[in-house]
Amino acid sequence: MNDLIIIAYRTFLLYFVILIIFRLMGKREIGELSLMDLVIFILIAEVAAFALSEPKRNLFESILPMIILLIIQIVISIITLKNKKIRDLIDGDPITIIRNGVIMEKEMRKQRYNLDDLFQQLREQQVGSIQQVAYAFLEPSGNLSVFIKNEHFYVLPLIVDGEIQNRHLHLIQKTEEWLLEKLLQQDINDITEVFYCCFEKNELYVQKKEAAS
Repeated sequence: MNDLIIIAYRTFLLYFVILIIFRLMGKREIGELSLMDLVIFILIAEVAAFALSEPKRNLFESILPMIILLIIQIVISIITLKNKKIRDLIDGDPITIIRNGVIMEKEMRKQRYNLDDLFQQLREQQVGSIQQVAYAFLEPSGNLSVFIKNEHFYVLPLIVDGEIQNRHLHLIQKTEEWLLEKLLQQDINDITEVFYCCFEKNELYVQKKEAAS
């Protein structure tokens, strides 16, 4: 009976501890969880299970790993916020699956993503034909983002956090030299100063990074 009371108390306490930890990790939809988020969540669930299955174990010994996991997650979030390469390494980068009605077969093979998966996700977005699609991106979350021709115009970012997106330049049939020349016309010599840049309606839009306070 004493063990049951301890388990009930720990269940109640761990519920709020885990709730606070997830709240501190930041808001994110379940379908948008990164691989790192998923690993952290699974480990926290395992730690909580041990705390409930072993009532005689010191409760602090169970909560401590959760706090450590929270610290790891926060530190990684700060690092990935400042470094896109690390962010892409951990979270992944969107992959172009369809471009102007053409399926990117090579990219699908790399992602082990088959036609049945593609057709299902297109149906879920009420897209009846591949020819309707201007761009379709397989997101790191596994979701498919679809942009219809002459309906939704998607603008590819050319610079993100001071880093040139060569893959996007290739998609719009431009070169890095062309981009650097355009930036010079706006008196920008250092791309690391650029927070976001895109080419829209035959004009280069540039947003510089805010000065550190």
